[in-house]
Amino acid sequence: MPIIDRHTPIRSLAFVVWAGLIACSSTNGEMKADSTSLYQRLGGKPAITAVIDQFVANVAADPRISQRFQTTDIPKLKKHLVDQVCAATGGPCTYTGRDMKTTHAGMRITTADFNALVEDLVAALNTFKVAEADKKELLGILGPMKKDIVEVP
Repeated sequence: MPIIDRHTPIRSLAFVVWAGLIACSSTNGEMKADSTSLYQRLGGKPAITAVIDQFVANVAADPRISQRFQTTDIPKLKKHLVDQVCAATGGPCTYTGRDMKTTHAGMRITTADFNALVEDLVAALNTFKVAEADKKELLGILGPMKKDIVEVP
């Protein structure tokens, strides 16, 4: 039986991606006027989709946090995550999911849970050889969401 299946509550989905994107940030996420968008530098929606697929697989294989996703609707999770990253990086997507505070309310997500997700996301970005500067920019854009996700320090 897979660790993550299509029945996990959807509110767990944002926890997976955003937790991973936050803790490692070191830039403020602002674009330089003379650069292409982060969305373009990442390779657009197909590349973002590939990273999200790998990220979710990493989480499924991570014994520290996989149990949180045993009943998650994985296709819906992936769609929301792709849309959220796409929109946050300057792409044409629109994120239609709930805000992070509402999504994670009552889940008692710990700093340790969050850090595990960060590691899983960074590993996915590394799998696709995302440039360090682009990883830092992405993490910087999404980093402020940590305060709305972690409930237990």
